[in-house]
Amino acid sequence: MLRYKAGYKYVGTGVHAQVLDFPAAITWAQDLDGARRLLGVALVDVAEAAVESGQTLPVPDPEVFDAEMDIEEPIYLHLRASAGIREVPTRAVF
Repeated sequence: MLRYKAGYKYVGTGVHAQVLDFPAAITWAQDLDGARRLLGVALVDVAEAAVESGQTLPVPDPEVFDAEMDIEEPIYLHLRASAGIREVPTRAVF
């Protein structure tokens, strides 16, 4: 598990959300709950894309902050490994 920092800023009719120490993870929603949920999805998406393309994940920075954010809080990226996946051809007959 990696602990990053999420930042939320109220803008116009919604909430801008970004992982401050993983800047590619960014989103927007109409309310804070939606922004939190979508930011979690964005963080997983950009982390998976980075790993699949051979990039390293940013190192969490507990000192990072953005004075323009209205709320800052931890956001966690959980990584899992599995050996239980089995690929079955589309027309397999058992």
